[in-house]
Amino acid sequence: MAIGMVLAASFLVMLLASPTVFATDFTVGDTGGWKLGTDYSTWPSGKTFKVGDNLVFNYDSTHGVDIVNSNDYTACSSSNAIKSYQGGSTKIALTTPGNMYFLCPTPGHCAGGMKLSIKVVAASGTSPTSPSGTPPTSPSGTPPTTPSNPSPSSGSGTPATNTTAPSPSGAVTVSSGISYLMGSFFVSAIIFGFMG
Repeated sequence: MAIGMVLAASFLVMLLASPTVFATDFTVGDTGGWKLGTDYSTWPSGKTFKVGDNLVFNYDSTHGVDIVNSNDYTACSSSNAIKSYQGGSTKIALTTPGNMYFLCPTPGHCAGGMKLSIKVVAASGTSPTSPSGTPPTSPSGTPPTTPSNPSPSSGSGTPATNTTAPSPSGAVTVSSGISYLMGSFFVSAIIFGFMG
């Protein structure tokens, strides 16, 4: 009975010692939300957007959110939107490292400043995501062609493009962590088995 308790305690300690990744929800425009009159070119400053984080757009019925490519961002065009959202509250998961562009599809709103570009970085896996950190930087290269990795600009009006390589599958990290925990559990079981 005592060996079982020691094994259970050992397993719990190993589980608690394993790295944890925390996601952050960034409310676009902070308390002001997604609306005309907010400076979205400076809003990303001081924020680090990581894979696993979310952008939350809060807006009224006169607005929407479109994910677009760099050319459409620069032209304020939503005619080729990668994805469109309506409804007043939209949470968009950041799933891939690289650049992303967003704009309001209502005529005149993008030209009035309702457009946002961010750079998403790979998740570190060992430290929590913080709403503050290093400001996004301007990438260089060629625009992506797939919707899963749209390419935003640096916010200067000049389109930027994505040069980041795809990140490894999260399943690799999860299975590695599970293998570590299970291996440690069995090693503990063998050691404590010999002692009992």
